[in-house]
Amino acid sequence: MAEAPLAAAPTQESPWPVSVLATKIKEYIDRLGTAWVEGELTQWNVRGGNVYGKLKDLTHDVTISINIWSSVASRLDAGFKQGDRVIAAVKPDYWVKGGSLSMVVFDLRHVGLGDLLERLERLKRQLASEGLFEASRKKPLPFLPHLIGLVTGKDSDAEKDVKRNAQLRWPNVRFRTVYAAVQGDRSAAEVTAAIRELDADPEVDVIIVARGGGDFQNLLPFSDETLVRTAAAASTPIVSAIGHENDRPLLDEVADLRASTPTDAAKRVVPDVAEQQLIVQQARTRIQSRITHRIAIEVDRIAQLRSRPALASTDWIVASRAEEVTRYAARGAELASRTVERAEGTLRELAARLRTLSPQSTLDRGYAIVQAGGHVVKSADAAPDGTPLVITLAAGALDAVSAGTHDRP
Repeated sequence: MAEAPLAAAPTQESPWPVSVLATKIKEYIDRLGTAWVEGELTQWNVRGGNVYGKLKDLTHDVTISINIWSSVASRLDAGFKQGDRVIAAVKPDYWVKGGSLSMVVFDLRHVGLGDLLERLERLKRQLASEGLFEASRKKPLPFLPHLIGLVTGKDSDAEKDVKRNAQLRWPNVRFRTVYAAVQGDRSAAEVTAAIRELDADPEVDVIIVARGGGDFQNLLPFSDETLVRTAAAASTPIVSAIGHENDRPLLDEVADLRASTPTDAAKRVVPDVAEQQLIVQQARTRIQSRITHRIAIEVDRIAQLRSRPALASTDWIVASRAEEVTRYAARGAELASRTVERAEGTLRELAARLRTLSPQSTLDRGYAIVQAGGHVVKSADAAPDGTPLVITLAAGALDAVSAGTHDRP
């Protein structure tokens, strides 16, 4: 289609014809190159050798239409169908007449298992290097959870297995269930949102993510990086019960506990009431046995003590010690007598010495003590003429008056 050159941009007074706008759009889109994209085939229709389909993003709700002309479709090696995960070399194509945009596919390939495994291995190494798989960061499960958070598919066998086996083990167990797609392109986002919702509930003590197994492709959402990091960051203990032994998703590695099946998860999260009652009964039996044994030992020990001579007959102590007491008593009396005698002799000696030194002995020999004014007169000058005197004799005392002094005869 030929286009007349336009002097100016279109305006309300001078608009472009639709064909001009469509042509310009096509020219702009034709300049875009080819791009490789990855997604899931959600539609695959073959008509007249041409293929018309749709390719959906693996993690977001975004879909594009694709066209594969017969010349390209004939060169594709593998068969393709709806649900396949593929990578495609596409180039945008604008159909001027119909005004529609589609992506023309020049090459289409299945995403190889080796490619997926390589991506998962790289992610696994990265998460491991960050310490998300370390046993030291795994949280212990509560002994008896009051409320269990369950993330699973609605009306799924996994939900029934978890709840039935948990209630068989502990009839009063309670669940808060958040339903999510457990396979397909919506699975990773919905399971991630469910974990966040349950982790934010303070009443939830443990979270079980349950699915009844599946092939490698179906389990890929449980290796999604966002989901795995959300589980690792949760403050509530998480149990992964995906139910697959051979292909373990990365959720198993970061979960605080991995259960082989949903049934196994119920058994490991909820204690068995009958088993616990048996444990309590066995503990009571052991305690009773030990107490009874201890009492028997103490009774036997008391009986042995009572059978000893010291407790069997108390008078043996007096009988065995009577002679010793008598001997000690006689010796005590003898020692006391000797002590008294020695003390009497000492007392007599002291008494004789005291009498010798006593003024009374001097008075008994005819001497007297003269006092004037309460003081002993030792000099004649101390008792001048007319001084009242008291003269103490060996027997009695005399009052006298000094008649003056004279020389000693």
